[in-house]
Amino acid sequence: MTEQPPAAEVTLLRRGRSARIAWLCLGLVLVGIGFIGVFIPLLPTTDFLILALPCFARSSPRLELWLLRHPRFGPALVAWRERGAVPRHAKLASWLGMAVGFGLFCWAVRPSWVLALIVAAILVGCATWVLRRPS
Repeated sequence: MTEQPPAAEVTLLRRGRSARIAWLCLGLVLVGIGFIGVFIPLLPTTDFLILALPCFARSSPRLELWLLRHPRFGPALVAWRERGAVPRHAKLASWLGMAVGFGLFCWAVRPSWVLALIVAAILVGCATWVLRRPS
């Protein structure tokens, strides 16, 4: 009697090799951009790592587990995966970033009031979505 491979491995075996490689490459690019965001202000880190998780789930359970167990980013990724939660400090940072971004947009572009209103409405919608996420 042979031992059965874990379910994650069986699922990966069913996928084509080229699809797994594509998901792996996309996940690695997203992690790379996320880690660059650690050093560059206003470039989000956690957002790119959240996007990398499903890529690794489809290509490399080992890398997915590495991200989930990462001492700095793992807790936020687990909270997002389990509850869709956004920490309060991240909510505040996103609201501040949207406000500063809108201010810079108005200052640099000097849009018509219609365009400014459209952009403001989109940002208010995004801010509302962030507000409604659990903390």
